[in-house]
Order: sequence, then C-alpha cells, then structure tokens
Amino acid sequence: MTAKETIQQGKAILGIEFGSTRIKAVLIDQENKPIAQGSHTWENQLVDGLWTYSTEAIWYGLQDCYADLRKDVLKQYDTELEILAGIGISAMMHGYMAFNEKNEILVPFRTWRNTNTGKAAAELSKLFNYNIPLRWSISHLYQCILDNEEHVGDIKFQTTLAGYIHWQLTGEKVLGVGDASGMMPIDPDTKNYNATMVEKFNKLIEPKGYSWTLMDIFPKVLVAGKNAGFLTQEGAKKLDISGHLKAGIPFCPPEGDAGTGMAATNAVKQRTGNVSAGTSSFSMIVLEKDLSKPYEPIDIVTTPDGSLVAMVHCNNCTSDINAWVNIFKEYQELMGFPVDMNEIYTRLFNKALEGQADCGGLMAYNYVSGEPVAGLSDGRPLFVRSANDKFTLANFMRTQLYGAIGVLKLGNDILLKEENVKVDRITGHGGYFKTKGVGQRMLAAALNSPISVMETAGEGGAWGIALLASYVVNNDKQQNLADWLEEKVFAGDAGVEIAPTAEDVAGFNAYIENYKAGLAIEQAAVEAKK
Repeated sequence: MTAKETIQQGKAILGIEFGSTRIKAVLIDQENKPIAQGSHTWENQLVDGLWTYSTEAIWYGLQDCYADLRKDVLKQYDTELEILAGIGISAMMHGYMAFNEKNEILVPFRTWRNTNTGKAAAELSKLFNYNIPLRWSISHLYQCILDNEEHVGDIKFQTTLAGYIHWQLTGEKVLGVGDASGMMPIDPDTKNYNATMVEKFNKLIEPKGYSWTLMDIFPKVLVAGKNAGFLTQEGAKKLDISGHLKAGIPFCPPEGDAGTGMAATNAVKQRTGNVSAGTSSFSMIVLEKDLSKPYEPIDIVTTPDGSLVAMVHCNNCTSDINAWVNIFKEYQELMGFPVDMNEIYTRLFNKALEGQADCGGLMAYNYVSGEPVAGLSDGRPLFVRSANDKFTLANFMRTQLYGAIGVLKLGNDILLKEENVKVDRITGHGGYFKTKGVGQRMLAAALNSPISVMETAGEGGAWGIALLASYVVNNDKQQNLADWLEEKVFAGDAGVEIAPTAEDVAGFNAYIENYKAGLAIEQAAVEAKK
C-alpha cells in the first residue's frame, strides 16, 4: 500500500507532541514509518514569576501544527486527511493544570520548569520516604495548599498538559502510566498511584476540609496498549479547524515526553536506557529493581507499560549553546557573510572535536533557569576561565557541549557508580545529537558508556507517541510493548554506536571535578543578581 492509499483508506496514525519550544505532528503508515509531518514553534512565558503557556497558545499551537501537517499531506499526496486509524497525544510531563466543575482552568498552567515548590516537595519526600521532585504535579498541588491559594477548594480535576488535551479531544479523564508517574509515585505491581502514599496525602490535607480526596481529582491510569477513548465531534473541530477530520478515531493513553522518548529509542526493556537532549535533558534507565534508597537528583518514574525507570531530569541543556551560536550568526551578518544556521552549528560542533579532552580548563554553566539536580533554585548562564586556560574556539565549543550535559553526569554517576545499575544499551536523541558523532562522543565520555543514535531518533517524541497509538491498533499478536517495538518497529536496528575513549573519559572526569568546585561561582552569581 502506498502512503497515499494508506491515508485515503484511513490506515495512517497520528502522533502529536508538545515540546518546550515546538509542537510536532508525525503521521505514520502501517509499517510505523513517518510519511508526513507538521510543526508549530512556541515559547513559554514568565507571568507573575511562574513559567506558563496560555490555554489560547495551547489550542492555537495544536491547530496550527495540525494545519501544517494537513498542508504537508496535500502537498505530498494531493489528498485530504479525513479519517485515521489512531491518534496519540504527548507533552511535557509534570506541572499543574487544575479545573473547576465548569471545566474552567483555575490558575494559569504551571509548567515543569517552575521551582517554587521546594517546601512542598521536601515535606512530601519526607512523608512518603520517596524522592518527590519540585516539578511533579503532587508538589505543585501541595504547594498551592501550603500557600492557602483560594482555588484549591474548587478543584474537580487535575492533570498534565497531555492529559488536558486528550480530555478535551475525547472527553476521557485518563493518563498513560508513564505520564501519571510524573504526577505522583506509581506502584509497579498495581500499575496505579501508590495507594499507601495516596492515603498519607489524604490524611495530611484532611484538616483543610476540602470536598475532594486525591483520587477524586486525579486522572485514571492506563498502561500502553489500552484504548483511551475516541475523538468526539467537538474534539475533531478543535483539532482540525478546516472541518475535514471525522470523529470516532481511537486514542492511545496520553503520555509524557519521557515515555515517548523511550518508545522512539526502543528503550523500554530492563537494562536499556536513553538520553533526550534538547532544551532540557533527561536520561532514563529502565531498572531491574528499585534503588536502595531515595536520591534527590533521581526521579523514579515508569515506562509506558509500567516498569520502574530511574530518571535524571535537568532543566537546562542546549539553550545556552543556541545563545552563543546566535552570537556567531550576528558576527557573520556583521561581516556580510551569508548565514546558514545548519552550517554554523555543524562547523562549530565539529570544531569541538579538536578541543582538549578537559577543555583546557574552561568552564561553562548552562543554567538559563534553576537546576534542582545542582541545588540551584535560579539560574545564571556563565562562561568561566582563568588567565592561564587555553582559550581557543575548539576548547570553547567543547566546553559548551560539556556544560550542556554536566548536570546529567552528576545524576548518572549516582546510578552507575553508587547503585551499580547495569545498562546494556543507551540511545541518544534530540537536537544535541543532530551533528553526527559529536554530541554522541561527548555523552559517551560523560557516562563512560557506548552511546547509540538511530536515524529515526530525529523524529522524536511525536513519532514515539504515534508508535504507542499504533501499538493499540496494530498489536495483532498481543505482544508486550518491548517485544512489539523490537519486532514490528526496529527489527533489530540498534543504530550507530560510539564507544568512549580513555582520553575522553579522563578529560570529562577532570572537567566535572572543576565543574563541581565551580558551582560556588554559579551560586554567588544567583545571589548577587536577584
């Protein structure tokens, strides 16, 4: 069946993911290969000291992204999108979206990026004897309670961004287990919220006298492969404002970007892992067993089918690199040279390979915002050097690439060195790996582990959620998710692997020791510039 026939016969599957800076749609065929795509660029806003995206921006972004996909389909195949075999919605995990009985949002969406929940996260971590990060939905909810925010008593439903969009398109208040594990801890045996912790939370807030308990307002948890509802008439109009898309299309459970990253990199089996590195970065290692104790820099979340995953989440990754590259772009424009951003990135990234393994003593902190793994509630991007350091372009670029994954190394050293977690394969995906072999080599040095990158990894989370939608409608043999991905999607393709060299590992280790010592500089910068 050709791609055009696949679309015309309603066999194509759509995945949409809301990332930090881009909303992306990917259409796949019955062999799970991308055949069309669309996108929309957006940015979060700092409003009253909190990072947010307005509901207007959410819906405009979704509709514009879908319209861009529809345009691509028309251009490539001269046909209209009317019916699909399945749809999946994915988005940034965590954060806070609360609604009243009229389905009105009570306060502006508070994203994962906010770090105002320190007191709540600390108290809940102690209560549960479990690491509850600042960005988790339960931390946001409890911080609102601690701050006596008036809206809390009016909550009828609380969910994530993916859960919100899915609800509006299908009418179903559900969430994939991976995304739910970023709201509050999941019991791996029941694949549901941890009942003991739910009970402790309800008892904790009982004196407030709210009309709800936690399970009254949290979405129902579903594992990968379960049907999560169908596109309603109203939902079809919200998604496709041209009016061509028909209702009745089945949905997979809405998932977080961590889960779709695991699907897109074939990393849902135990002893596999992946690193997503873009605006933010996170590593996901699928565990054989729980860790020996809680660690503040490490979240325990789950795969889309409910296996425990150790997640090191860093708020910052490539944003400061992008800022520096824009300086080089301005220089080219000033000199009257033609500007090709892909060429600038490619040349600068490759120049980093010529730098010294320890960056010649140079140091970079990429903290555009706060970085909880490093213990910083606010950020100040810094480039630091002493007079005797080897200040060359190659060392400078290598420093920027090291700095982008410095915090990621701090968290993973706990897993790999202190907990002796075993990993057979780590796969990288995201913008950090776009220039072939460069970011991959840097990460191999940081983690002292071979890193694979697949050609398909560039498709990202939108492709990952499309795969999870395909798993609902095309899993004829009723295989588990890991086996289905291995057989039906990747067919043994492990990508291109780069192993670390002894020189690179030694260099990154020297860099990270300086990096840890220099965190005091970052802290001083935060304190000095309030």
